[in-house]
Amino acid sequence: MNKVEINKEMKLSPHFTLGELCKTSYHTLDGNIPSHVAIENLRNLCQNWLEDLRYSYNALYGDVSRSEECGVRSENTQKAEIPIIISSGYRSEEVNLKCGGAKGSNHLTGCAVDIRCYGPEQMIRMAGILLDIADGTKREFDELILEKRGTTYWIHFAVRPKDNRRKILFDCH
Repeated sequence: MNKVEINKEMKLSPHFTLGELCKTSYHTLDGNIPSHVAIENLRNLCQNWLEDLRYSYNALYGDVSRSEECGVRSENTQKAEIPIIISSGYRSEEVNLKCGGAKGSNHLTGCAVDIRCYGPEQMIRMAGILLDIADGTKREFDELILEKRGTTYWIHFAVRPKDNRRKILFDCH
């Protein structure tokens, strides 16, 4: 297999590390270690989408009053940077099975991330920014799914190297 040892501190982009895109609470024999190809797919997501999302979201909404709603505390009375929190990125077959992921999930190839949101307002704003990025850059994405289970909100966002479908769904229970 074309696997690498995980360097959790490896920067995929200025604000995202390999460790945060591969973290899981499921203990597996395979260690949830991505291939070189999956790492490049994660790097593409981070450099071409997540960095732009972070910048745009903070330019529009990164003030102290909103940052505290998102769990960020700052002594600075100016703008506080609101991080983009990834709750799931790369998943090995074993992790995907344990977490109930879809068979053939884009997470298996490092082409998808789940972005944690602090409620429906933030979820809708981030989704709008991702659509604006796609339209403005003419880059395609595979899936943009707004999801909710109980009181937990997140965006599933996927970009494949080719054959992207621009599938947009709401999956809120």
